[in-house]
Amino acid sequence: MTHFPSIDAASVEQFLQAQRFRHPATHKNYANLLCNFNSFLMNRGAITSPDVSIVQQWLKEHSLKWQAHILYHRTLLIERYVQWLHDQGLIASNPFAELHREYGPRTTPIVRALVSDDIYAALQKQRRLPRFRSFLGLLMDEHVTHMRVLGYRYRTEEQRLLRFDRFLQYHPELAGLTLAELVEHWSQEEPSPYHLFEARRTGRIVSKAMHRIDPRVPVLPIGDGVARAARQQQRAPYLYTDDEIQRILQTALLYPSPKAPWRPVTLFTMLVLAYCAGLRGGEIARLVLGDVDLREQTIEIRETKFFKKRRLPLAPGVMAALKHYLVMREQAGSPTKPESPLFWSPQRNCGYTVGGIRLVLTDVLRRANIKPARGSVGPRIHDLRHTMVGHRMRDWYKSGINPQSKLPYLATYLGHKDIRSTLVYLNITPELLQEASERFRKNGATALQVREGAL
Repeated sequence: MTHFPSIDAASVEQFLQAQRFRHPATHKNYANLLCNFNSFLMNRGAITSPDVSIVQQWLKEHSLKWQAHILYHRTLLIERYVQWLHDQGLIASNPFAELHREYGPRTTPIVRALVSDDIYAALQKQRRLPRFRSFLGLLMDEHVTHMRVLGYRYRTEEQRLLRFDRFLQYHPELAGLTLAELVEHWSQEEPSPYHLFEARRTGRIVSKAMHRIDPRVPVLPIGDGVARAARQQQRAPYLYTDDEIQRILQTALLYPSPKAPWRPVTLFTMLVLAYCAGLRGGEIARLVLGDVDLREQTIEIRETKFFKKRRLPLAPGVMAALKHYLVMREQAGSPTKPESPLFWSPQRNCGYTVGGIRLVLTDVLRRANIKPARGSVGPRIHDLRHTMVGHRMRDWYKSGINPQSKLPYLATYLGHKDIRSTLVYLNITPELLQEASERFRKNGATALQVREGAL
C-alpha cells in the first residue's frame, strides 16, 4: 500500500506562495477556500485519492450556495491546487485530468455538465471525438486543406464541418443516406430556423467539395427563405442614444475595483475605442503597445476579419483618453515592450482575452441599467460598432454632407472588404430618418422653386 504525505494547511500555504498573488486579501480568501476543500476531502475519506465522483459531490454542494460564475472561477483554483498536489506526489491521481481526457480541455463546460440535472447526457455532449473521423470526415478534411492552400483562413467553415462530422460520428447508422438526407437529419436535431440555415449551408459546402471531385454530384441549394428566417431569429442591432453612451462611459469610470484602481480607466478606454473607432472585440484584444502612435495620433489594426491591416486616425478626445490610460498602465507596472498587449491586467499578469473583454464590458452595461441583469438579451458590446456607424451617418446629415459619398471611407475605416458589408450596419432610426427627410426637403424645395420660376 502506498503512503502519501499528509495534506494540511502547510500544503495550502506552500501552493499559494507559488502563485504570487499581488494582493494579500486574495491569498487569505483562497487559503480559506482550499482549506475547506481539504476538509471536504478528509470528511469523505478521499484526502489522498480524490476521484471524479468526489469532485462532482463538491460541485453539486457548492452550486447550491454560489452563483454559476463564482463556481466556475473557484473551480479553476481548485483544479490548479489538485494539479499541484498531484505534481508534488501528495495525491494518487488528478480527477480533473481524467475529465479533460474524456471531455475536452475547457473546465467551465465540464463543470456546467457535472451540476446539470442530466449529468450523463450533458457530459456526452462534451465528449471528445477525433477530428473528421466520420464516414465523410476524410472528404471534409481534404476540402479544408484545399481551401487553405488557396489562401482562405477557413476557420468558421471548418468549425461548421466539424460540428457536422461530430453529428455523423454519433450516427454511423446514417452512412447509406444521401447528403441531402443527412443534412435534413442534422437539421431536425435542433428544430430552429438558425440551425436549419447552418445545416443547409454546411451541406452546400460539402456538396461543393464533392462536385469538385465529381462534377456529376449536384450542389445542394440552401432553400428559399431559409437565410431570411435565420436572420429574423437573430437579435436586431441596438443603437445606443447619446445619453446611454454617456451613462456607459460614466459607469465604466465608477466601476468598483478597490484592488485594481487602474481597471475603471482600462474599461473606459476600451469602450471609447469600441464606440469612437468602431473596433471589434477581437481587434481591441489584439492591440499591442507598438500599435499606438502618439505622435501621429493613430493606431494600427492588424489580423482583422478580412485580412486587412489598417491605420486609423483618432480624434483628439480619444487620444487624450488613450494617453491617460497609458500613464495609468505604466504606473500599474505593466510591461512596456512594443509587443506587449495594450490592455494588460497586472492582477493576472497577462493581457485581456476577447472573452474577458466581452465579460467585463457586459457587466458595465448591466451596471448602467442598459442591459438586463441576467440572460443573453438586450444590448451587446458589438452594438457600439453599429451605433458608431449610425451616429456618423446622422452627424453627416446634420453637417450637410452627402453620406453616400462618404460610405467608401467609412467602409475602409471599419475594415470592411467592400461597401456592402458596411450597409449591413446601416439601421434606419427615427432620428436618422428625420435628418434624411429634412435634407430631402431642403433639396426638393430648391428644385421646386427653380421649376416654378421656369414656368
